[in-house]
Amino acid sequence: MSDLRVSKNAKFTAVAESGPGTPNRPGIDNLILGKRLKHFRKAAGLTLEQLGASVGLSASQLSLYENGKREPKLTILQTLARELGTDIQKLFATEAPNRRSALEIALEQMQRTTIYKNLGLPQIRSPKSVPTDTLEAIVGLGKEVHRQAQQRAATAEGAKQANTLLRDKMRSRNNYLPEIEEIAEDLMASIGHTTGALTHRAVDVLANKLGFSLVFVHDLPSNTRSITDLENGRIYLPPASIPGGHGLRALALQAMAHHVLGHETPWDYAQFLQQRLEINYFASACLMPEKRTADFLQAAKRERNLAIEDLRDAFGVTHEAAAHRFTNLATEHLDLRVHFYRATAAGVLVRGYQNDGLEFPTDGYGNEEGQLICKYWGGRTAFKRKNRTNEFYQYTDTPEGTFWSSAQTGESETDGGFSITCGVSFDDAKWFRGRDTQKRTVSLCPAEECCKRPDELMAERWEGKSWASARMHQHILSPLPSGTFPGVDEAEMYEFLTRHDAEFQG
Repeated sequence: MSDLRVSKNAKFTAVAESGPGTPNRPGIDNLILGKRLKHFRKAAGLTLEQLGASVGLSASQLSLYENGKREPKLTILQTLARELGTDIQKLFATEAPNRRSALEIALEQMQRTTIYKNLGLPQIRSPKSVPTDTLEAIVGLGKEVHRQAQQRAATAEGAKQANTLLRDKMRSRNNYLPEIEEIAEDLMASIGHTTGALTHRAVDVLANKLGFSLVFVHDLPSNTRSITDLENGRIYLPPASIPGGHGLRALALQAMAHHVLGHETPWDYAQFLQQRLEINYFASACLMPEKRTADFLQAAKRERNLAIEDLRDAFGVTHEAAAHRFTNLATEHLDLRVHFYRATAAGVLVRGYQNDGLEFPTDGYGNEEGQLICKYWGGRTAFKRKNRTNEFYQYTDTPEGTFWSSAQTGESETDGGFSITCGVSFDDAKWFRGRDTQKRTVSLCPAEECCKRPDELMAERWEGKSWASARMHQHILSPLPSGTFPGVDEAEMYEFLTRHDAEFQG
């Protein structure tokens, strides 16, 4: 892998709890690195004291490196490699030096997980004192606990709860992750991307710098968006995506993000959702780098001409990507609190974010996704207009106050009709294009009399005299997909990798 990642990624502190991966070298685990150091030291017949004296380090400091508790600098690793008669690439190998070391690493990683911590079990501080067969049994039991925990967590209710907690966490941070912003900004500068939309060529250059090649194939498993061959540094992508190519650029950036951000295999569904959020954020931050995007938005605000469609066109992304990116930067750079949501034509809330006080509908557990938004909100009234090519502007009086919104409608194969809505409170509408709209509605939701209770005369006319065959959501009775990567058929994934690896070898 390129040294490009060595100086940049140490700044990243994920929203989720940190794992054992080396932040400066994604894909290199501190525990594995330490075990390999110890392996080569013993092979050279040196004690910690002897090796430390020859390289100018204390035995205690070397012990911290070997136990994976401290990350050695690259220069120190180079010195150690020379002293041990090996090369640094062998130290960076991703496999443990032997079976015993692999078991000790697996035990340490298992004990760092939330699943293990929640069990309230004591930590095994010195795995070297545990017999190998006992260690095998402990690690095997840990894997089974992990598997069963995945099955329990991979339920619709568990996923909703994890998503609600993640949404609340992001609201507390104003949907802004400066750690990822800085990494993306530095990476874009490193490939010379300073103006205009990010090109496919630039994405390919970035992949090469990070040690990957992009391979476009027609036979990706249907339940995957991309597959990364970590051993050979290949990222497999579909040959085409949505019109304009934004989808392919984003997919490639998301695949790289797992390694740039030092992600490990997710241990539970909450961590899976966390990682999805972070890779999407990283891709957006690369497609719309923070400084240039903030400068663009600040200039538009000074002119009182903020518009999501302008942001979309300036960076060559989708309307939804531009609206969501706006929520990342609006509070931090424009001092604006905002709301954003995607809804189907039927009014089902697909995803949403707000820190401006607008109350999204929720179920009894606080879950927003899947709820019906008020039919008087802009994300639904936008479908009533005849000309849907431009943004639709509206003021909505709600129990929480008056909000201005801009909505754009579209069509997709999965959702059918959908709307992307972004808005602010009444006082902040003055900064946006469309603030002079005369369209104004009143929403009393969640009060039943707003839009959920039928007209009394109509109800009297038709109650007991009509019947509807309801359209049932195709996933409503399906269990949430489980597995190492939820929703991915691992057998099909490994068959795909084997097939394509054989093509490259041949």
